[in-house]
Amino acid sequence: VSDDGARELGRRARGTPRVANRWLRRARDYAAVAHRETIDREIADLTLTDLQVDHEGLNPLDRDYLRVLIERFNGRPVGIEAVAAALSEDRQTLEFMVEPYLVQQAFVDRTARGRLATDKAIHHLGLTKDFGPGQRDLF
Repeated sequence: VSDDGARELGRRARGTPRVANRWLRRARDYAAVAHRETIDREIADLTLTDLQVDHEGLNPLDRDYLRVLIERFNGRPVGIEAVAAALSEDRQTLEFMVEPYLVQQAFVDRTARGRLATDKAIHHLGLTKDFGPGQRDLF
């Protein structure tokens, strides 16, 4: 593994060694298929793009979580039970697997009233802050 390849895998692995090791094994498979002896940044990026992990380390469930907060609940504070029901996911999965990274990276704010997507999340997904009539002045 080249330094750039290892850095790319590690950066997008959220600082979780288990995830980084899993992606390293997948990148090794991609390198073998491409007849490359080294996992460089290009192979690492190809691997993670095919796994639908974006440049911020977000996977499809993370992006779906953010879209639910922004689009389905129009940017209003929402409880974890409502988010879990909207995604058909277990509450604990969201609380322990999804939210910690999103909060750490400032994509989500946990407030006393509920979860809120931040401006960073809205911009990352390429969405706009248009919450419909009567809501624009609140933000």
